[in-house]
Amino acid sequence: MIWWGIFWLSFVIMEFNAWALHKYVMHGPLWFLHEDHHTPVNSRSYQMNDFFALFFAVPSFLFILFDSLYALPILGAIGYGVMAYGAVYFTVHEVIIHRRWKYFQVRNNWYIEALNVAHKIHHSVLEKHGCSNFGMLLVSPHYYRAAMNRHRKK
Repeated sequence: MIWWGIFWLSFVIMEFNAWALHKYVMHGPLWFLHEDHHTPVNSRSYQMNDFFALFFAVPSFLFILFDSLYALPILGAIGYGVMAYGAVYFTVHEVIIHRRWKYFQVRNNWYIEALNVAHKIHHSVLEKHGCSNFGMLLVSPHYYRAAMNRHRKK
């Protein structure tokens, strides 16, 4: 039971870590890596921004490894929580919102619509400064309300 609590806490904390990394690092000193995500080069299948996945994948892997080697289940729970967040982030950000990999499409979902609108507003600014909406799985409540209202009217 404690393991699952740590797992889910790690997953939730990752949203806030990702928000802070996005706002203060990607739109800060490491803008040179994130810039091509706002102005993608269509001739490439990758973006420099994709390297940010390593910032979370490496610690997650190490936590899981140390749990496996030294029987430290708390580290394993954290590592798996971070890994699960990464899988959800990839699915929502790359597959559903940006459609970089066309596995499936989600239609008629108010939650995804709210995330998509917030993300489009974020990407409407092509420069380092002046952006809003740095979260991925949680956005401002007014996006959810607007999306739910649109779906009720349908």
